[in-house]
Amino acid sequence: MRTHLARLGVRHWSLAGLAFCVLMMAVALGLEHIAGLEPCPLCIFQRVAVLSAAAVFAVAAIHNPEGRVGAGLYGVLGLAAVAGGIGVAGRHLWLQSLPPEEVPSCGPGLDYMMELLPWRDVVAMVLSGSGECAEIDFLFLGISLPGWTLIGFVVLALAPLGILLSAFRERG
Repeated sequence: MRTHLARLGVRHWSLAGLAFCVLMMAVALGLEHIAGLEPCPLCIFQRVAVLSAAAVFAVAAIHNPEGRVGAGLYGVLGLAAVAGGIGVAGRHLWLQSLPPEEVPSCGPGLDYMMELLPWRDVVAMVLSGSGECAEIDFLFLGISLPGWTLIGFVVLALAPLGILLSAFRERG
């Protein structure tokens, strides 16, 4: 006997993932524009991961492949975007957990780096962290924003895993 979740197809999982990405971005933009919290470079990279996953889910929902190869490809691409977000959010949490004397010094702003440096160097500098990324500006239920984002990415991982499930379940 199949469960209800096992019967969901690529389009259903993709639309659920896309909706969750929209929710994550709405929260991020609300915190920025309504609450006045300015995103640090690692926060911006987490947004890029959310938008990357959203793009994969949107294309997957439109395409709605029938075969295992297409569905598997969308599942793997979505999982890669989510895994990147999990990695960046985890790195952000790690920076926030450092004692003050071990926090890296603040570097140049992301806009400045993007203008002067090659993309690879910008990514390396941002992931090495800066003092502004280690600041905890907001807590909700005792969890910082990167912690909530990490939780969001873990929940979001259900969508590409569901796509993979639909790709490799028995077709009957």
